[in-house]
Amino acid sequence: MTVVPSILLNNGVEIPQLGFGTYQIRPAETKEATLTALRVGYRHIDTAEMYGNEKQVGEAVRASGLPRDEIFVTSKLNNGFHAYDDALKAFDRTMEDFGFDVLDLFLIHWPMPAVGDFVETWRAMEEIHRSGRARAIGVSNFQIHHLRRLLEETETVPAVNQIEVHPYLTQDEVRDFDVEQGIVTQAWSPLARGKVLHDPVIQRIAAGHRKTPAQVTLRWQLQRGDVVFPKSITPERVRENFDLFDFVLSGPEMAEISALDRDERVGPHPDEFNRIL
Repeated sequence: MTVVPSILLNNGVEIPQLGFGTYQIRPAETKEATLTALRVGYRHIDTAEMYGNEKQVGEAVRASGLPRDEIFVTSKLNNGFHAYDDALKAFDRTMEDFGFDVLDLFLIHWPMPAVGDFVETWRAMEEIHRSGRARAIGVSNFQIHHLRRLLEETETVPAVNQIEVHPYLTQDEVRDFDVEQGIVTQAWSPLARGKVLHDPVIQRIAAGHRKTPAQVTLRWQLQRGDVVFPKSITPERVRENFDLFDFVLSGPEMAEISALDRDERVGPHPDEFNRIL
């Protein structure tokens, strides 16, 4: 079985670089989809309180028969629970839904600056980490100015910053800042919801490697050093998205894909998104 490379987080925890995303997978489909991914070889599952499928991810982890410590699970704090005590209670509910004693990584899902003070939220995250119930903590959708506040006003550097990244939104400035601070970048929506799959540059490079545009795009992200977690409920696509380790993109090919950047988002801008779901 293919062994997925791991990245060492700033607190010494190892995270598999390729994971399986569960965004917009209905709860009724999540257990089987996650089991399929685990059978294929994925050992990192990404979910969130907002997705409503943490319970089914936990069921799949137990049903897989794999030791719990061989599966890295990430979840995220929902937007309505940024107050300190609310965040602690929300984490308790998450753990009850999973049926886990320890979560591998817990993130603030959005900074939500107009809703509450994310610094207060981060202090709750630090308490969760100190308790030993989360092996690592991080953030999602944080821009550089959000990260600077955490670094200036709190004690713990986030282990991870999960942001929208794909060839049409390369996020070089945020990624470079993450590297400077020892923060690992995770890429959500790595295929721009399918938009990049029709790009002629990516299609040409894919044809040259006898790979699909999705595989080439995901390989580009792996070679950049990001953690990436494509999503699909189709078993063939789940396997295809895992088959990334028998080819390498050249330097010029990497540069061609990076040059496709046009600062185009498929999701909301973190400075504008304040919706409590």
